[in-house]
Amino acid sequence: MKASTQKILEELVEKYPQLQDCFTDIEKAFLLLKSCFENGGRVFTCGNGGSSADSEHIVGELLKSFKKYRPIDKKFAENLQAFGADGAYLCEKLEGSLPAYSLNSQTGVMTAFANDKSWDATFAQQLYGLGSSGDCLLTMSTSGNSKNCLYAVLVGKAKGISSIALTGTGGGKLKTVADCTIAVPETETYKVQELHLPVYHCLCAMLEEEFF
Repeated sequence: MKASTQKILEELVEKYPQLQDCFTDIEKAFLLLKSCFENGGRVFTCGNGGSSADSEHIVGELLKSFKKYRPIDKKFAENLQAFGADGAYLCEKLEGSLPAYSLNSQTGVMTAFANDKSWDATFAQQLYGLGSSGDCLLTMSTSGNSKNCLYAVLVGKAKGISSIALTGTGGGKLKTVADCTIAVPETETYKVQELHLPVYHCLCAMLEEEFF
């Protein structure tokens, strides 16, 4: 890990001292995500309610520039230039990207599967169809007991997909199955979510620093 990347994590716990006990788990989550991207994997996210919005939020920070300028791949830029003015325009507008996908985005397949089969296996079904060994699942459940998140982790483990869970105090059932659990020290849903946001912002900033 770069010194500048480590500094981002240290600044997080300075600003949110209640997250000090999560320091090691946040660092472990970063290393899992870093390894995933280094080896050509993708990150999948999922959650319910406010955590569903967080799922989308994380993807937004990974697929485009977050805090700093991200140049696009030089070889790709050369290929685009071959398309003349349109290619040059795209080279100017596009930003470096880390491949990420929110399982909450697919309302068609989610509602079809929930109607035909079950709601609690919707994320699991998507990950079964889309995920591959070497990918990483980042799931959020304030209680740590959301079955649709739990089942997604189980499918991921069966496919060789690493898993990170963001939860509240204790970690719930997810802590027993996820490869890494960041259990922030709150129990009320909105208070847990208030701490999840700076944690995943920190992870996104660390990844951006490392890769760009």
